Amino acid sequence: MSTQLALRVKNWIEHDPDPRMQQELQQLVDSNDITELEARFAGRLAFGTAGLRGVVGAGPTRMNRLVVQQTSAGLGAYLKGQISDVATRGVIIGYDGRHDSKQFAQDAAGVLTAMGIKVYLTANVAATPLVAFGVLHLGAAAGIVVTASHNPPQYNGYKVYWGNGAQIIPPHDSGIAACIDKAATEALTLLEADKAQAANLLVMLEDEFYQAYRQGVKQAGVLQNHTQPDSVSLTYTAMHGVGNEMALNVLKDAGFTKVYSVAEQAQPDGDFPTVNFPNPEEKGAMDMVIEEAKKHGAMLACANDPDADRFAVAGRNDSGEYQMLTGDQVGVLFGHYLLTHANENERLTCTTIVSSSLLSKVAHSLQANCRTTLTGFKWLTNVGMSEETDDNRFLFAYEEALGYTVGSMVWDKDGLSALVAFAQLTAELASKGQTIWDRLEAIYREHGFHLNDQVSIALKPTTPNIGAYLRQNPPVKIAGHDVVSTDDISIGKRLFADGSSEEIALPASDVLIYRLQNGARVIVRPSGTEPKIKCYYEVVELMTDQDSLASAQQRAQSEMARFISAHQADLPK
Repeated sequence: MSTQLALRVKNWIEHDPDPRMQQELQQLVDSNDITELEARFAGRLAFGTAGLRGVVGAGPTRMNRLVVQQTSAGLGAYLKGQISDVATRGVIIGYDGRHDSKQFAQDAAGVLTAMGIKVYLTANVAATPLVAFGVLHLGAAAGIVVTASHNPPQYNGYKVYWGNGAQIIPPHDSGIAACIDKAATEALTLLEADKAQAANLLVMLEDEFYQAYRQGVKQAGVLQNHTQPDSVSLTYTAMHGVGNEMALNVLKDAGFTKVYSVAEQAQPDGDFPTVNFPNPEEKGAMDMVIEEAKKHGAMLACANDPDADRFAVAGRNDSGEYQMLTGDQVGVLFGHYLLTHANENERLTCTTIVSSSLLSKVAHSLQANCRTTLTGFKWLTNVGMSEETDDNRFLFAYEEALGYTVGSMVWDKDGLSALVAFAQLTAELASKGQTIWDRLEAIYREHGFHLNDQVSIALKPTTPNIGAYLRQNPPVKIAGHDVVSTDDISIGKRLFADGSSEEIALPASDVLIYRLQNGARVIVRPSGTEPKIKCYYEVVELMTDQDSLASAQQRAQSEMARFISAHQADLPK
């Protein structure tokens, strides 16, 4: 081991407040595991717009108490430099049900209160949307939620909200990261909780706070459509996360009485014992809630991910089977439903570049606006709030990865209010003798069956830089269809086949979007760090009078398979 590495490891062990982590590093030293030690000390766990997320373990590239304390010191310093009244406005901190989350939250509170910054700390586990809600509800300068969302059990994370209640966007991410790097070289001070409370620097958020969120959902204008809720039956799982109690409460408040929770997955458990991967999108993750639905003959099988910011649903179809809806299908159903019930001035919806283009078509047909942003809820909500006007109030946003925000009570993904809204949508359709599949079919008949898929393609190390190659050799056809326009987000331009161009109002990003003559779309996101690209595909099949939903879907799936195969064959090898 090099002298420099040995000194860094020794210094870390001396300053790490967690005996488990000290022991973990010492064992690596004793076994002379240089490779692992070098990995643990190869820089720091990167802080970005999603904050921190990583495997729990010892060393600066892992999630642990010392990393959380240093991160909090950096965040506190940045907030003090940016917000003059941060000390009195304070910071709200919440945490999920993972094994280390409560301790990490307490560490963050100890550091910030020692800096003279007031902290509102949830007394118990809290769903991520409650923390986003709490920033605005309490008028806080920022928010922190300790969560790894739907990652595997060995992960944890540290997510930051700005004072507007939305996730941070540049330049705050890099500004905070620079302050963290500086804080990591300085001595840390923590204020004990009882002393912080005595000095009125630490306020514990008890049941009254949780009830404030619950009342907010109950009173939200967009959630006032109570059409025969007792006619809907649904099953629910919190997936061993923190959503169960609040989910059942907000459903009850909205009049839903036939709700059956999966008991084995109802309580927070950081080991996630009944799922291989606590992500509703993963194969098998919804098995237990669907089995519960079969037992009760329920219309819907619903899930939140472990921090309850995402929402997933399977609906019983005409053959009695439970079929998962894609994030795009749920998003389009929400968009149509909310826009047809909205006030005249609630016309602003948002979605991302990789989500289905169908929402924008539905919005246009209903004389509403749909703004397309870069991928990530931080963009959806920051753009949504910045583009609001008195005549164009924000109504709804979604991204295809099961993220939805209904109304503007929470400026982030909120799987709890989405759960209520989807149950209400289903109840209204049921009162007309219709199902969610009937509504989807009607939307598809009007606008075409939209099917979306994504593929990650590993390229050979010898393959030329894919982004540069595509820009130097722009395709004029993809899978036999003419390219009508190309959006190059890196330069903010839409380039048309006739040589003309127009500006695109999006932050620069290494993304290419190809729109084809037949209505299809390909999005290519090259990786800057490894020989791989991510491709997002959309095909649109017009439905004939002879088509059923199933036949249109089958045709779209066949076209999608051909489309992906043909596009990949055209890429440089």
